[in-house]
Amino acid sequence: MGHRALVAYRRLDHLYDVRYSHWGGDDLSLTDEISATDPLAAGAVEPSLVADSITRDRIQTDHLDPCAYEALYLVDPAADYAVDAYRVCWLEWGDGRDGGRGAIVAVDPDDDRALRDWFRATKTALADVIEMGGLSRRAAQAYLEARVCEAYDSTVYTYGGVIDGDRRDGYEPTPDRWPADDDYRGDRQN
Repeated sequence: MGHRALVAYRRLDHLYDVRYSHWGGDDLSLTDEISATDPLAAGAVEPSLVADSITRDRIQTDHLDPCAYEALYLVDPAADYAVDAYRVCWLEWGDGRDGGRGAIVAVDPDDDRALRDWFRATKTALADVIEMGGLSRRAAQAYLEARVCEAYDSTVYTYGGVIDGDRRDGYEPTPDRWPADDDYRGDRQN
């Protein structure tokens, strides 16, 4: 399975060339392994391009599937191959309804384990609350998004994105409804 990551190399025109690393999302060690003398980290980064000449936003919306990737690295060759590591947080649950909502969190490799543990615990607790009927999936996702942004100053994005107001996959989520809504409107059927 691997611990997949995308590695984006900034170009002089401020666009990025994107490559793939099969194990780069494991422990964020690529931050120390990518250098001017070894830009592909001794083969840990694939030489073939996933995408070329794209913006950072397009990396996220078109290539960084939060369900499939665990990390994103932004490399600046003009700054002696300085590497910024980002942990990818999948803000949805694995039932196939939605897959594309994610957040990237800038993280120092030394602090990575704490972030991963916090995120996993928060998401697991919310999944339990959903299962018990305490929150709708949509409300839990909104809460998770807010917590990640508040606690870690993350960047939230939608993979697969929205074009001209329409989701690319055609999915429209069911609107939230509290059980009391039906009683209030008199729509409840006995």
